[in-house]
Amino acid sequence: MLAAACQMFLGKTEAEIAHIALETLEGHQRAIMAHMTVEEIYKDRQKFSEQVFKVASSDLVNMGISVVSYTLKDIHDDQDYLHSLGKARTAQVQKDARIGEAEAKRDAGIREAKAKQEKVSAQYLSEIEMAKAQRDYELKKAAYDIEVNTRRAQADLAYQLQVAKTKQQIEEQRVQVQVVERAQQVAVQEQEIARREKELEARVRKPAEAERYKLERLAEAEKSQLIMQAEAEAEAVRMRGEAEAFAIGARARAEAEQMAKKAEAFQMYQEAAQLDMLLEKLPQVAEEISGPLTSANKITLVSSGSGTVGASKVTGEVLDILSRLPESVERLTGISISQVNHKPLRTA
Repeated sequence: MLAAACQMFLGKTEAEIAHIALETLEGHQRAIMAHMTVEEIYKDRQKFSEQVFKVASSDLVNMGISVVSYTLKDIHDDQDYLHSLGKARTAQVQKDARIGEAEAKRDAGIREAKAKQEKVSAQYLSEIEMAKAQRDYELKKAAYDIEVNTRRAQADLAYQLQVAKTKQQIEEQRVQVQVVERAQQVAVQEQEIARREKELEARVRKPAEAERYKLERLAEAEKSQLIMQAEAEAEAVRMRGEAEAFAIGARARAEAEQMAKKAEAFQMYQEAAQLDMLLEKLPQVAEEISGPLTSANKITLVSSGSGTVGASKVTGEVLDILSRLPESVERLTGISISQVNHKPLRTA
């Protein structure tokens, strides 16, 4: 009822609402009165009231108005119809005219009200439908925009992803080509290295190894020879030292004996003894002079272009030194070997 009242009377004043309710009741009342005679209305007011209440209340309820009660306080007419039964026909005509007029007004009001109601309802429904349509349009447009943007973003991302994949594949293929080229270059370089190694092996390494082996063998042989020579020389030196030590010891003993005897002989022979001593020491002096020549490993002789060369030259040098010994002995001892040799020996 509240919703119906809002639809019917929204924006109307209370006087307007009361007027509409009154006209509605009057219209239903006239409708009931149209089916009853004046005598019936006058005599049976309860029936008339019940019929008006029944018809009017249902109609007003649809309009949002609840009819609590409907009663007839009085029935009268302006023409005194009830008092003038002779005037019944006039009253009936007047009543019919009034009823017709009322019904016409009622129908006009109802139709007008319904038209207004339908207009307002149609306007509201139109606005509601427009709002719904606008809302649906906005929602669908937003959904479509979201879907379009999503699809566009997916397409853009898919395009970028495909571009990235294509670039990656191209880069991978380029890298593979570079790897293959590099592998081929490495293979060619390895073949070149192998060829050069073989060439080096044939030209340089094998002859070098052979030469090195030869030099190593020669060096080892020379080393062994030097070691053996050094060992032999060391052994010879050791044996010579032992022999010399023994000889020196024996010579010292013999010289001691000889010195004792020579001392006796010096006393007996004097100059002759001295000469004998000198002559005895000459071989030792000659040995000492030629000693450096025996320990020399190599002798280099330089010739001036005259005289002898070779071993005779060395021998001549040694003899020349020996020929000068008398002079040296005379300068050292004051004894002349040539003079002592020509003097007669004197005995003590």
